Amino acid sequence: MLLEKDAAALTPATIESATLARADHAEPNVAKRRGRPPSHAERWTKVTVVLMDRQIVFLDRLIADIRATSGASINRANLIRALIDSLAASDLDLTNSRSERDLIRVLAERLRRGPTT
Repeated sequence: MLLEKDAAALTPATIESATLARADHAEPNVAKRRGRPPSHAERWTKVTVVLMDRQIVFLDRLIADIRATSGASINRANLIRALIDSLAASDLDLTNSRSERDLIRVLAERLRRGPTT
C-alpha cells in the first residue's frame, strides 16, 4: 500500500520506468494463472489494443473461414502477430505516414499489388 507522500512522488514516467525495470529483471513471463500455459518460444508482453467492432467481425470471420477451409485452429492473436511479423519482414517503408488513413492507403496499395521482386 502506498503512503500519500510516496504516491505524490510517483508520476507516469516513474511508474513506467519502475515497471520496465522490474520487467527487465523478472523471470521470463511466467504466468501464475489457471489454464493452459502460454506456448511462446520468446519473451512476450501482454498488451491491450482497442479495435473497432467491424475489425473484430472481420478477424472472427477470417478465422472461421480458415478453420472451415483448412481445419487449422487460428486465433486473433495468431493472426495479428502474423500480420506484424510480415510487415516487419517486408521492405515497406511507412515512416512518411502521418495518420492511420495514410497507413491504410499504403498497406492496401501494397497488398493489392503484391510483394516487390
